[in-house]
Amino acid sequence: MIGLKFWRARLFVDRRATASIEFAIVALPFLALIFAALQLSVIYFCTQALETFTESNSRQILVGLIQQQNLNATQYKAQLCAKLPNLFNCSKFFVDVVSTSAFANANTALPTLTFDGNGNVTNSWNFNPGTPGDIVIVRMLYQWSVFNLPFGLNLINQTNGSRLLMATSVFKNEP
Repeated sequence: MIGLKFWRARLFVDRRATASIEFAIVALPFLALIFAALQLSVIYFCTQALETFTESNSRQILVGLIQQQNLNATQYKAQLCAKLPNLFNCSKFFVDVVSTSAFANANTALPTLTFDGNGNVTNSWNFNPGTPGDIVIVRMLYQWSVFNLPFGLNLINQTNGSRLLMATSVFKNEP
C-alpha cells in the first residue's frame, strides 16, 4: 500500500511529459485550422481565376463576336473549355448566359444545382447572348472538390460534397 501512495504522489509531481500531453490535446484543432486555412486560400485563388476568366471571355459577347459567329451553347462552351486555366476541368464547368432589357432584372444569385442518382448535374443552362443594346448576364460556374474538415470547418455548399464557385459579369452589349 505504501508503494501505491508513493507512485501516485510521484505521478502528480512529475512534469516531464506535460508539453507532449498539451500538444496532443491541441494538435487536432490546430491541424484542422491549418487545413481549413489552406483550403480556403485555394478556393479564393480559384474563384479569382474564374472571375478573371469570366471577365476576359465575356468581352467576346460584349463586342458581338459570339453573335457574329452565330455560336450555340455547346460551341461557346467548347471554345471556353479550350481556354480554361489548367486548374479547372471542363466537365465541372458550366456557363449560363441570359439577356434582359433592364439591369433591375439581372439575376446574379448563386443557382441551386440539382443532381441525378450518379451525382451528375441535371440543370439546364441558358445561352442567349442578346442583340446590340441588350443587357447580358454571364455566369460561369465551377464545382470545386473540397475536403470535409472536422469541428464544423466545412466549406461545402452543394449536396454532392463540393463547393460551387461562381463568377458573374453583367454588361450592356455594344451597338
